[in-house]
Amino acid sequence: MGTERSPLAFLAENAKRDRYRVTLRASERSFAGEATRGSGHVSAEFDPGAVQLRQATVDERVAVLDALGHDPDILVPEICVASIGRPRLLVALSTPTAVVGLQPDYDQLRDACDRLGLLGCYVHSVPTAQGRLSARMFAPSIGVPEDIANANSTACLAARLLQRNVTRITADMGDSLGSPATITATTQQTREGAQIRVGGAAKVIQTLRLERGELNRFDPSDDPPLHATASMSDSS
Repeated sequence: MGTERSPLAFLAENAKRDRYRVTLRASERSFAGEATRGSGHVSAEFDPGAVQLRQATVDERVAVLDALGHDPDILVPEICVASIGRPRLLVALSTPTAVVGLQPDYDQLRDACDRLGLLGCYVHSVPTAQGRLSARMFAPSIGVPEDIANANSTACLAARLLQRNVTRITADMGDSLGSPATITATTQQTREGAQIRVGGAAKVIQTLRLERGELNRFDPSDDPPLHATASMSDSS
């Protein structure tokens, strides 16, 4: 689910140098990333590519609000659709407490996302003046009721907030699952559009080997984790 920093962390753990650049490839997309080995962890970031933004339709808003329970803290006018690959809804809530307390109907959310062609729903609190926010990613349509950390959707939100001159955000995720994670994203406006760098710190605690047939089970449109080919370039 968009946690591209995980393969970056794995590559860094297996590399024999402290800093390097890498290109990750999955489906028809490529990601330019950079990782730095630290004491017991790896700091990694990558460029997720261009983000497309549009306002959510009435049907999209109603269907997802029904699944989320019409929480009064949801800022309905702020709901929009963001795409890096497959589209997903960005839904703002007024406070971090409201984000943590959200109890969606996963079956209803899955049905709504399937019907509307959405990857899922990324809910987040309004960022503080320092850009700190709480977030949760629901994607039951692809078998992930809630993701521990989702870099792609955080990048989508960063592109959205750049329209309000917010150039750095720090998203706290995974608390409701007992696996806290933090993702950072920085943006700047260029002639080609918003340039985004998203990442964080990671630690490799277990390595699993997947056979080629297992990789082929992923639908390229499902925004999968990057079990990808990688080409490393010398950054020394």
